[in-house]
Amino acid sequence: MSIQRILILLVALGAGVGAAFLALNMSTPRETAPQQPIAAVAPPIDTVEIMVARADIPIGTPVTSGDVRWMEWPRAGLVAPYIERTDSEELIGQVTNSIARDAFYVGEPITLAKLVSTNSGFLSAILPEGKRALAIEIAADTSAGGFILPNDRVDVIMTRRTDDGAGTERFITETILHDVRVLAIDQTLSDVAPAEGAAGETRLGDTATLELTPQQAEIITVAQQMGDRLTLALRSLADAKRGASDSERDALYLIGGPSSTSNRNAITIIRNGVATEVVAAQ
Repeated sequence: MSIQRILILLVALGAGVGAAFLALNMSTPRETAPQQPIAAVAPPIDTVEIMVARADIPIGTPVTSGDVRWMEWPRAGLVAPYIERTDSEELIGQVTNSIARDAFYVGEPITLAKLVSTNSGFLSAILPEGKRALAIEIAADTSAGGFILPNDRVDVIMTRRTDDGAGTERFITETILHDVRVLAIDQTLSDVAPAEGAAGETRLGDTATLELTPQQAEIITVAQQMGDRLTLALRSLADAKRGASDSERDALYLIGGPSSTSNRNAITIIRNGVATEVVAAQ
């Protein structure tokens, strides 16, 4: 075989090997670097500036400019009572000339509904419609050892002496009011929550101001005159919901109403202006 033919065969063989190599590379997928996910760009949130509490504001505290600040707030979550920076100066000025009628917590929006003007009587402003405030004397032994705090619910118990008719004096104790709210202990209207990890404190005082109906105010006024002592019994939070029959169980007989006792033989004797309930012998 001639050298010329050998060269032609070598060239053809080389071309075939090159073509096979190229075909193999084209059929094998190349490893590519993983693509990074493209973060979705959130549309900008339309916000406004509203007035919020800079720190906790207890009930009964005068509100100053240092107690409030402006904070960005989503416009979609804006409601009418919130105070905006764009509101009138007169409206904004009402905040710093008022007293908190309810507690505010840090970051809570300020609303005029929870404020009362300093020109108004504060206690009368926080009383619900149709209610009365009346103070009674208390001590540690008549107020659950000082653990009764403002906004707790209590029963009022009266203890009094009575004569059984045979010259023997004995004591009678009865619950004259059921499930009434404590407005204040002395002049403290709200108990400030303790810091995290700290223990709460008891509240000792000489008087407790109760939230009453006009009828209950009359009952407790009579009870203060005829009873030896009044005691507050603290109610459980689980038992703090006043039932429909609670008012019927109040000592209405003290003001000339029907007796709250289930004993049909009980009669009320009024002697020198003092009402006394006596159970007739059977």
